[in-house]
Amino acid sequence: MLALERLTVDIQNSRILSGISLKVAAGELICLVGRNGAGKTTTFRSIMGYVQPVSGTIDFQGKSIVGWPTHRIAQLGIGYAPEESQVFGDLNVAENVELPTWTRPQGRDAKTRIALAYQIFPKLRDYAARGGNQLSGGERKMVSIARALALDPQLLLLDEPFEGLSPAIIPNIGEGISSIRRLGHGILIAESNIHHIPEDADSLYVLERGEIIYSGKPGDTYPPEVMKVISGAA
Repeated sequence: MLALERLTVDIQNSRILSGISLKVAAGELICLVGRNGAGKTTTFRSIMGYVQPVSGTIDFQGKSIVGWPTHRIAQLGIGYAPEESQVFGDLNVAENVELPTWTRPQGRDAKTRIALAYQIFPKLRDYAARGGNQLSGGERKMVSIARALALDPQLLLLDEPFEGLSPAIIPNIGEGISSIRRLGHGILIAESNIHHIPEDADSLYVLERGEIIYSGKPGDTYPPEVMKVISGAA
């Protein structure tokens, strides 16, 4: 589904990513773990076309998407929920969730896509008429993921989906992500806290200073240099 090969990215003459490679197959839940500043968000922004690589490839569904504008990448079937959980304050929850059905009309019908988003996060039905500026951090996170899902994507990029949330809301987000995965969507999560990695994750990549220093199964016996990174990310 998604394959990054030897991806290298510079921002303002500084090297942020150095030849990273990773893959996400349909129905897989893959986690990219690293400390703040390791390059996780830059990886996601590169996939979405906000940042152009110096070298390397980004293939989705067998097509190179390097150089594509962001709206075309989204229309191809990649949904993105950024770390900031940005919602449109002038729109209510229902309008925020519906928005991708206006911008990407292809795929399943809008009613089905919206219903699925509410199926994953049923609490949002209670907030449907609430304005975007009236939401808590956890509510914004749910809206952000639900909105990405309403795009009807094959792949979801979730940047720090548990960051800054109260312990009470984290299980709701985790259950929602697992439900999305069971529907057959590929999911790539970026996390700075190793303890937030879902138990059903298929693979783990550890990113340190722009380089992948480990890939394997979550819970494996990690090399000392990896333990140092993930302990610092916890």
